[in-house]
Amino acid sequence: MSIELGLKGRAETVVTPEKTAAACGSGSLPVYGTPWMLALMEEAACNSLKNALAENQGSVGMGMELTHVSPTPVGMKVWAESELVAVEGKKLTFSVTAYDEAGIIGRCKQQRCLIWNDRFLSRCQSKGQQ
Repeated sequence: MSIELGLKGRAETVVTPEKTAAACGSGSLPVYGTPWMLALMEEAACNSLKNALAENQGSVGMGMELTHVSPTPVGMKVWAESELVAVEGKKLTFSVTAYDEAGIIGRCKQQRCLIWNDRFLSRCQSKGQQ
């Protein structure tokens, strides 16, 4: 496992009618929905870790401070770029910026926690047995 400051990731997609604020209930307009932008930013942060985690290790989101600063129409490409900026034990903090073809559309700080996938899933499944 090699978690080092500066790890970078990227994720991209195209805004479709299914990825609008109107489609996901976060608004009524046919523009890129904030929940979809947040998911894209999380994907970029996850991609930062792709080659750095041990087998059976993963990460889960713990929190996010997000600003959506510009709308994006259906049909336009969007992407997010992440960088690991802090490591505190199992807690990782990423700086993520989202773009469309016209410029910056959002920024966030995202915290993720390193986990062992099997232990995490076992604890999750045990919730239903209580």
